[in-house]
Amino acid sequence: MAADPAPRDRRDPRNRQEPRDLQERSVGGAGTGSRTGAVPPADAVAHGGGRAVGRWRRKSLRFRLTAVASAVLAVALVVSAYVMITVLGNALLTTIDESIYQRARETVSLADAGRLPNEMTSPDGTLLQVIDGAERITHTTTGTDRLVPLLDAGERAAAIDEGEARFLDGKPYGIPHMLRVRVLSADRGQTVIAARPFSEVQTSISTAGHVLIVGTPLLLILLAGASWVIIGGTLRPIAALRRGADEITGTARFRRLPVPEARDEVHSLATTLNAMLARLEKAGIRQRALVSDAAHELRSPLASIRLQLEVALGHPEGQDWRETAEGVLEDTMRLSRLAEDLLSLARLDERGGTPARGEPVELDQLVSQTVERYGEAVTVRISGQPDVSQPDVNRPDTDRPDSAPGSVTTGGPESGSGALTGEPEGRPIRVTGDALDLGRVLVNLVDNALRHTSAPVVVELRAEGADAVLTVTDDGPGIPEADRERVFDRFTRLDSARSRDEGGAGLGLAIVRETVHAHGGAVHLEDASPGLRAVVRLPLS
Repeated sequence: MAADPAPRDRRDPRNRQEPRDLQERSVGGAGTGSRTGAVPPADAVAHGGGRAVGRWRRKSLRFRLTAVASAVLAVALVVSAYVMITVLGNALLTTIDESIYQRARETVSLADAGRLPNEMTSPDGTLLQVIDGAERITHTTTGTDRLVPLLDAGERAAAIDEGEARFLDGKPYGIPHMLRVRVLSADRGQTVIAARPFSEVQTSISTAGHVLIVGTPLLLILLAGASWVIIGGTLRPIAALRRGADEITGTARFRRLPVPEARDEVHSLATTLNAMLARLEKAGIRQRALVSDAAHELRSPLASIRLQLEVALGHPEGQDWRETAEGVLEDTMRLSRLAEDLLSLARLDERGGTPARGEPVELDQLVSQTVERYGEAVTVRISGQPDVSQPDVNRPDTDRPDSAPGSVTTGGPESGSGALTGEPEGRPIRVTGDALDLGRVLVNLVDNALRHTSAPVVVELRAEGADAVLTVTDDGPGIPEADRERVFDRFTRLDSARSRDEGGAGLGLAIVRETVHAHGGAVHLEDASPGLRAVVRLPLS
């Protein structure tokens, strides 16, 4: 009968009109921009979301980490509480079901044996009813109705078929609790009903829920406070790094950032930053030294030029203008060479220790072409080229016609023949790098040797193992062993070479070392007895 009004409502046009009117009013309200039906524009929502994201990003890292950790903990605690309540309820329910099932099985056993007592008792509070085939209650526990079964015949049959316990409201039977009921069948058409109040489970679940409701926020606050303290302690070394960085100014270049004791990521960061500061400090010292030395070197020729011009202009009538022009030109050439050396060093520093080009360079040809401009002032010996003259290898070098100054001596044991490389004689000595830079290395070494020698400079090139070995030897006064490494520093000149007529600004050997290192090689000075020998090793291609 309850289904009759629905068809009449669907057939009534007035009932169909009302929803349409409501829909039209709703659409009309949205179209007119009413406060209840208006939808905020998408750009306004996006702009509001952007402001929220901006405010979140402006918060401190400590606050954001604590907030995220607290949010994760809150979700975890809520889920844990829900799982706990669910598991607890299921566990208690299973316990009650097992209890009433055991009581029902015991009662069935007694009923089948015909040993049911007239007054049944239940220590755990289980309610029992035994119903015979005539629907009469024959035995009950104290407090159970003796006239009305807890379940009628149909419900008992369904419960037996299900084989599981079910819930039953006990108020119609004078029991102010929800019951958990289990039905088992016995012999001679008897049926046993076992029931137990569910209030104890509800009480336990309610108590656990109240504890969780009160304890979860307190635990969350405690964990959030612990997270705030722990994150603050973790970020404290970073704050110390920030304060240390603020204290490092242009006048405190030699200070370092504090390194935490813990061997963690902050320790690695502080160590890396201190290493960077050390490199910057070293680069700053080199830059200041370079500027100071360059200014000192530039001042001398500029002062000489100024003095010569002032004297010439002050006494023009007795001035030899040609001699003045020659003196000014000489100082100008010194300035030009200094500018070229500084530019070469700047380019090497800019490239960061790598050659300008990485192309194959036939070092033997480069040496031969470079020393041609020196004429008889340089003697060259190169191994690895064809021995055209085929000289007598038993004759000493001084007796050979091809050992004269300016000649190129090839082959022979005294020059390091190509047989030392394990390759056929005549194969070129090839390295990888920049031909212009390598040619400048040879020019600087030869020019430096010519300033301190009276005999021809000897240039030798040979292949030795996996290296090409280039040596430049002079018979000058040499350099003390303690100073042989120092002369490779920029603007370094020994006392014996400080006079201006010796030439040079102390940059030649510095350019040599930087260039050789950029090509993966090494350079050093050694005693030639008499004289000095510069040895350059470059890896063969």
